[in-house]
Amino acid sequence: MQLAITVLGNHQINFIGEILPVVRDCNCNILEIRSSHLGQSAAAYLLIQGNWNQIAKFENTLDNIQKRLAIKVHTLRPDQKDKDKGKDCIPYSLETISLDKDSVVESITTFLFDRDITIEEISGSSYQAPYIQSAVFSTKFVILIPHQLPLLSLREEFLDFCDELNIDAILEPIKR
Repeated sequence: MQLAITVLGNHQINFIGEILPVVRDCNCNILEIRSSHLGQSAAAYLLIQGNWNQIAKFENTLDNIQKRLAIKVHTLRPDQKDKDKGKDCIPYSLETISLDKDSVVESITTFLFDRDITIEEISGSSYQAPYIQSAVFSTKFVILIPHQLPLLSLREEFLDFCDELNIDAILEPIKR
């Protein structure tokens, strides 16, 4: 059984240091973990595995940690039937950079979702570009392109889309 956990708290609170020993004490295994700072906040994402009793024990302990540290914890038991979801897809890396506009990420994600392309990961940030006085927004995606989608026409369509919005983009397969 798996459990996905998101944790959000003040970046000065060492909640990761509190959660990881609990994972071990409940005899669960960490399958994936990510953590990052978002402004004055910190976020962590974990996927753990254990039997139903170990997961239940872990969930009960999380409630105490949440109250004691004044953090927000959300859990979700992933649906096991989605396990083979990306099996017939091709993994691609997508990087974009453009002037920081309100809807640039929304436009890109809408383009991808309209073509049934799965977004596995996304990260982005805004920063002041050197030499100019404008903010620039950069994104990095890991996407899964269905094998039945013609790659050449998708690439051409995506580059035309980027030209219209004045986005510089790189779309390339992930090499294993």
